[in-house]
Amino acid sequence: MLTLPKILFAYFAVMILGLAGAAVTRRNPVHAVLLVLAMFLHMAGIYLTLGAEFLAAVQMIVYAGAILVLYLFVVFLVDLRREVQSERFVDWHSNSFLVALLLFLALAYGVGRAQVEVPDATAPAGVLHLGVELFTTYLLPFEIAGIVLLVAVVGGMALARRDRAATTAEEEVR
Repeated sequence: MLTLPKILFAYFAVMILGLAGAAVTRRNPVHAVLLVLAMFLHMAGIYLTLGAEFLAAVQMIVYAGAILVLYLFVVFLVDLRREVQSERFVDWHSNSFLVALLLFLALAYGVGRAQVEVPDATAPAGVLHLGVELFTTYLLPFEIAGIVLLVAVVGGMALARRDRAATTAEEEVR
């Protein structure tokens, strides 16, 4: 039977996938950042439907707030006119979908086989409960957030390296 929480969860899940796909295919970095913001807000909505109000608040404060501000700084540091007119940074390859599918299957297999033992109650009850919930019930969103941060770091490094190479080439011309 379809209930309101199930319908909301399905809506948020479909929107997250759609917004993430749209964000990585945009040529304009500002549009991509705005789509990522919408994706982060929908992720907070998923946490709310699961009854994890604390994680929803952390999602809003840390990701939709702090991390997105860092993305915006990167966007402002990049020469947008040249970036939008240039060729895509990464070409679409026929193998990229296969690699993504294999990574997803490996992650799903690992999550399915994971067994977490609850330690003795030496930690405060709230912290213990939060840790157990985070690494059992919400392990997949936690891992996905880590992957998103890893991609952001690699992208920032690639942009910095490309800018350094362009600066070096301009200095050699002089």
